[in-house]
Amino acid sequence: MPPPFAPYIYSQAELKRLLDVAPAACGPCVPLDAYVLRTLILLLYGACLRHGEALRLTIKDVNLEQSILCIRETKFYKTRLVPMGKHLNTALREYMQRRNLQFATEPDAPLLCFRDGRPLSQSAVRSAFRRQRALANVQCAGYGGHQQPRLHDLRHTGAVHRLIAWYRSGADLQRLLPQLATYLGHIDLVSTQRYLTLTPELLHEASTRFESYAMETHHD
Repeated sequence: MPPPFAPYIYSQAELKRLLDVAPAACGPCVPLDAYVLRTLILLLYGACLRHGEALRLTIKDVNLEQSILCIRETKFYKTRLVPMGKHLNTALREYMQRRNLQFATEPDAPLLCFRDGRPLSQSAVRSAFRRQRALANVQCAGYGGHQQPRLHDLRHTGAVHRLIAWYRSGADLQRLLPQLATYLGHIDLVSTQRYLTLTPELLHEASTRFESYAMETHHD
């Protein structure tokens, strides 16, 4: 009997390999350019989007000046605004410069396109990602294909990496977790707590924080 399903949390090295092999995953027979696939990966990880949300983005949903994405038609039928970090903003700015030379630039035009300008489909993206994952040698040993790392796990990874960064910086998690729930588009904090996976790295940061707190309490 297989173990219960848990999201796969990519390491920084695995994320880099996925981006590096995008050209090989998008050969001449694939109707998808490598720079488009790379941008999709960066959106899923850097903005913690569901892949359906990323594929529905249009030109008008991207505000580079204010560094904000407008996410429409979400899982719970609500629109939310997602702030972008500096690196994601830079990557999207470079993407838009290249994209706008190739595709329509009307406000309702899709952000992510096939080579013929049509919006990307979920099936084509999943197929490209399977090739990308194999080329990058990112896999779970001993599991079947249905339990291998998924596109959706990039969203989990972005959220977990953010938590690790907060732990390391000594941030106030009680204040920040509700913000993360809103950022992810969850309707309550319970969904976020259930959603995030404790990786060994995150567990180490949490226990280090607890030990520091215990020491301060003891000395007081």
